[in-house]
Amino acid sequence: MLNPTTAEAIAQLGQYDAIIDARSPAEFAEDHLPGAVNWPVLDDEQRHIVGTLYVQTGPLAARKVGAAMVARNIADHLDRWIADKPREWRPLVYCWRGGQRSGSLATILDQIGFRTAKLVGGYKGFRAQVRDDLGQWPRRFQFRVLAGRTGSGKTRLLHALAAQGAQVLDLEGLACHRGSILGGWPTQPQPSQKRFDTLLWQALAALDATQPVYVESESRKIGGVQLPQALIEHMHARAEVLRVEMPDAARRELLLQDYQALVQDAERLCQLLEGLIDLRGRATVQRWQAQARAGDWPALVDAMMAEHYDPLYLRSMDRHYAGFAQAAPVPLADGAPDTLARAARQLWPAPEDTRLTPDA
Repeated sequence: MLNPTTAEAIAQLGQYDAIIDARSPAEFAEDHLPGAVNWPVLDDEQRHIVGTLYVQTGPLAARKVGAAMVARNIADHLDRWIADKPREWRPLVYCWRGGQRSGSLATILDQIGFRTAKLVGGYKGFRAQVRDDLGQWPRRFQFRVLAGRTGSGKTRLLHALAAQGAQVLDLEGLACHRGSILGGWPTQPQPSQKRFDTLLWQALAALDATQPVYVESESRKIGGVQLPQALIEHMHARAEVLRVEMPDAARRELLLQDYQALVQDAERLCQLLEGLIDLRGRATVQRWQAQARAGDWPALVDAMMAEHYDPLYLRSMDRHYAGFAQAAPVPLADGAPDTLARAARQLWPAPEDTRLTPDA
């Protein structure tokens, strides 16, 4: 059996035929290595039972019960998953620390004859590597920040740039959130902080540091997840800012499209607006709620742009991007696909002599 370190395993992830997470389903759901599948040697309830026995009765009793559970679970996984695997099959197995859970599964796979590897340090070691890389990697890149008021089409333009072949870092896509108090996705919850970090780590690892990377301006938090401090600081200090501009009427239309789920559920929207009372005052929020309940959506969107989103965004830009007011404008007449495609073509491809030298 091979025992690669975290660095060795990360460098070879694409060479394994399977990456097997032996932790419980809840641990796996919180986060896991890229491409991993879950073969829990103890499920969530079993893990709780064994842990309780360990505390209340002692290690021996816990191991007796746990060993029987582990043996049955591993047998089930073998029956379900390995019948078609050739002798050359090469799995990487890990658990929390690279201890007993992954060791039990890896030992059996190794004894069968598969080219099994067990990750030294387990997920804990991988998590430490992710955190360290997120503190270092952002400095490699030259970001081009799409800045502009809420509803000005920044996300759509980012997607149009990706379709044009530009490198993009879609932070809101990774976070499953549009960034504002109303920005939760209606059909998909946000990832955990650990999962978001891993997804961001994967996205950064796939980027070419010799080419610019387009990204939206974001605050430190996107919904319930936080961006790495190193990323935010580098974007504020070193990025080229592009000022996306769109007429207010077109912005209103985009916002009504983006928040269609809330338009169809006025009471849900009113509940979310309660979170703005401390910032905007009860009277203002109640006026917005009345407009929502009356179905006066154009008036509501116009009011929220003028009284909440625009002042908040412009203050943030002035504070974090000193060159925002003088930034190169990117005018968009509307959010139509053709409009966005034309703007993306003007921004990319860059001339051949604009290839970048990575930061030291």
